[in-house]
Amino acid sequence: MEELQQSLQSIIEDTPQKLVLSKPTSQNPYKKTEVCKKQSGWQCSNYTQTQVFHQNISEQELFSHLCQLMEQYRQLNAWTAYSRWDVMISKKGKVTAKRHKESSIMETNTQHNRTKQYILAEGTQVPPLMDMGVFTKEGKVAKPMYDKFRQINRFLEMVDDHIRQVNPTHLNIIDFGCGKSYLTFVLYYYLTQIRNISVEMVGLDLKADVIEKCNRSAQAYGYDGLRFELGDINGYSAPFAVDMVVTLHACDTATDFALFNALQWGAKMIFSVPCCQHQLNSQMKSNHLSLLTRYGIVKERTAALMTDAIRANLLEYCGYKTQLLEFVDFAHTPKNILIRAIQRPPVPMAVRKRYLQEVHNLMDAFSFSPELYKLLEQTGQVPPHNSPSHS
Repeated sequence: MEELQQSLQSIIEDTPQKLVLSKPTSQNPYKKTEVCKKQSGWQCSNYTQTQVFHQNISEQELFSHLCQLMEQYRQLNAWTAYSRWDVMISKKGKVTAKRHKESSIMETNTQHNRTKQYILAEGTQVPPLMDMGVFTKEGKVAKPMYDKFRQINRFLEMVDDHIRQVNPTHLNIIDFGCGKSYLTFVLYYYLTQIRNISVEMVGLDLKADVIEKCNRSAQAYGYDGLRFELGDINGYSAPFAVDMVVTLHACDTATDFALFNALQWGAKMIFSVPCCQHQLNSQMKSNHLSLLTRYGIVKERTAALMTDAIRANLLEYCGYKTQLLEFVDFAHTPKNILIRAIQRPPVPMAVRKRYLQEVHNLMDAFSFSPELYKLLEQTGQVPPHNSPSHS
């Protein structure tokens, strides 16, 4: 089709960085194809429901390759440094091509967002993000939602770092305290649609109306492997062998119960964003380090940081490579730490004891008893520890 060829030639002349072909015809064995610019040539990724097949093509081959691909697709979206192209082919073969140029204000305010290769790129049809108002119906990021858009992608990046290394074919996931579940839906989309992983995922929360609404949404999106259940983090019995535990903004010791359950199940991956770390703040006192407990805001932030540092060390002691990562820019919220813990081969006992001794040192210095330590102590996973009293 001459009109389609002219549109593809115009897109190539506009210097695209990424192209996504979707809406396959019935004869097409692939559900989508992504074509991404590399240092030399292009990489073409063809996705089935369960696999992805890569092919490298040269600059000279791009036009002819796109023409061949569009014989089996009805939609193409392409992104350049300053514009987005949308090409649609109707069932009768009519071609519609549109180029959307960013305004000067958007070019100034969102330059970083356009040039950075986000996992969820603009133009991607992600129903949960459209329902949340992050994406418009065209798949464009709504202007007031760029911070949320970056936060979502930041979370996916921290998951993707490990997923790309292990390349699993199936994952069983528990999401504790899922709430309204926007990240639950996005995580499910990323794993199943972008990484082509088979997923069985359970979201758990205490609010019956939230669970009912989320189950309706999952059904509407066609997310057959995702369901939501009413229940408490403490004492929850997993319905399968757990590969990943996610806990986002579980308040205070609810995070500790989630981490404890993840350890009991031997989860391979843990992603936790703690919130409202009140427990140590209410307990901590010290004679020698009283400066850190004198001023309310200093005490609160010190307690929160120590809470997460202790959690990280206890996860290390229990056999996980653990990192504390910035989840959201501190300018937006002080609750900006994500705990990423990945199960690893056993390390020497001397190394494990060092992690535990550092926890004991803090417990002794501030006379507190962290919830996760108590839970592990009750099950014999850490030795009993009696902190000396401080008058």
